[in-house]
Amino acid sequence: MPAIDLSQYEKKKTPKPVKQERDGGIIGFLNRDISFGSKELNDKKKEYLYLELSSLLLAGINLKTSLELVTAEQEKESDKKLFAAIQDSVVNNGIALSKALEKSGKFSLYEVYSIQIGEETGQLAMVLQDLAKYYQGRIKQRRKIVSTLSYPCMVLLSSFGAVYFMLKVVVPMFADVLKRFGGQLPWITELVITISKGMETYFLPAFLLITAIVVFLFRVRKTIPYRKISSGFVLRVPVAGNLVKKIYLGRFCNSMRLLTGSHVPLLRAIALSRQMVGWYPIESSLQKVEDDILNGKSLHQSLQQFKIYPSKMIQLVRIGEESNKLDYFFSKIAEQYGEEVEYQTASLSSIMEPLFIIVVGFLVGVIMIAMYLPMFQMGNTFQ
Repeated sequence: MPAIDLSQYEKKKTPKPVKQERDGGIIGFLNRDISFGSKELNDKKKEYLYLELSSLLLAGINLKTSLELVTAEQEKESDKKLFAAIQDSVVNNGIALSKALEKSGKFSLYEVYSIQIGEETGQLAMVLQDLAKYYQGRIKQRRKIVSTLSYPCMVLLSSFGAVYFMLKVVVPMFADVLKRFGGQLPWITELVITISKGMETYFLPAFLLITAIVVFLFRVRKTIPYRKISSGFVLRVPVAGNLVKKIYLGRFCNSMRLLTGSHVPLLRAIALSRQMVGWYPIESSLQKVEDDILNGKSLHQSLQQFKIYPSKMIQLVRIGEESNKLDYFFSKIAEQYGEEVEYQTASLSSIMEPLFIIVVGFLVGVIMIAMYLPMFQMGNTFQ
């Protein structure tokens, strides 16, 4: 989004800031923060809002003027309308910013409560800055994963397209030629021809069935049974399961860092983090952790009963509790998980690419052998 122009609010004239260029092409597409059917703002818009507000407040501009500036810079009509409503609630109705955000229905309780703490402690600018960094980290991590895995996925799709073309077009042509010569075909040739004919017969029903399954899973994706089963399945997938676990553990630690650093009570911080994580294994465990803390247990003691939390993380949480520096240790844990996710994503990409090429090369080789083997046999017969 374009930078905010402060010239009309300053006594001295300053050059108008240059608008940031929008990303284009494939890179721009990958960098977008896409949200399907979500009532909340996407992460990119939240990062922009918090970054601009914190920068303006730290520059000494009051909240009223800051909201006016942010609202004026919106290009999309829906965003301008939303920010104008927030501005009106704060400026004209005297509502606190946290309450105005909650009233809009576009922000999570995690953000609302963090900002409320910032207002009560006089650290609003710093809390907004932390929220901006939080969403900036989420966007950066997502972009890294997408950009790293996009090329192997493109290779996979194009390779399957080539195999489909061979089975759909090339194999039937060879099959017609082989039928004219007659004779007994090798078993591998008959198998490939059978698969090719099966694709013609069952392609449409299979496509409709897969589409129906995808639609069904999309509709039930937020139900507890589906989330429990799908997360359990993902955790059992080699390499990818560990990667997904670290992504969500990093998100949990980031949210706890922000909340404990804003002096949010531990019990409330856990409850808000549970709503923010968005992954069933951590959400379900945190509900039990809340009960344990109410009954007098420490955080690290409660986390020990769940396999999802590594022992190293639990030990660091224990040290954080004993030294009263939970936010610092959560920050270090989140930073470590972020680095591990980045490294493992790059490693996974480097493994997937040659693996896809080998698998597709094998399939193409089998098809070519199946088609040419009868011709070699006929050549030997005629000699």
